[in-house]
Amino acid sequence: MNNQFACVGLLNPKSPENVGSIMRAAGCYQVNSVFYTGRRYDKAREFKTDTQKVYQRIPLIGVPDLKQVIPLGATPVAIEFVEGAKPLIDYKHPDNAFYVFGPEDGSVSQEVLDWCQDVVYVPTVGCMNLAATVNVLLYDRLAKSGLANYSPQLIEASRDTNNKAKV
Repeated sequence: MNNQFACVGLLNPKSPENVGSIMRAAGCYQVNSVFYTGRRYDKAREFKTDTQKVYQRIPLIGVPDLKQVIPLGATPVAIEFVEGAKPLIDYKHPDNAFYVFGPEDGSVSQEVLDWCQDVVYVPTVGCMNLAATVNVLLYDRLAKSGLANYSPQLIEASRDTNNKAKV
């Protein structure tokens, strides 16, 4: 039985497209909940890219301060391009993680970096889109966990209903 969990924290996201894509990733990678701060997203709230309506089964919760909602037993991990951060390629994910991502048009503040136990960056040339970064991080967590499901049943259950192709 898997007792691991992962939650995502978003600092003042602005784009409903990104948040929708993050919710879809949360469903694909079995995230337990997604928290966000700020008011920009509330003003633009739509789930345009969450075509699987993951928000109906995974909570998306607006909060005033991410530090106040770190799940009990979770390791807070900031994902940010900063000096001294660990490259994702070498990072060992904690069993129970609270991943914190900055806004699309900004960075994780020094104050937040200070309360995060780990700071990790994705070694790319230039910055990735917020939703893309969340997807890469969560995929890396799954790939390194040893818990990935490679069964034909997963393909049958997860593929688009119009996809009947075989190799």
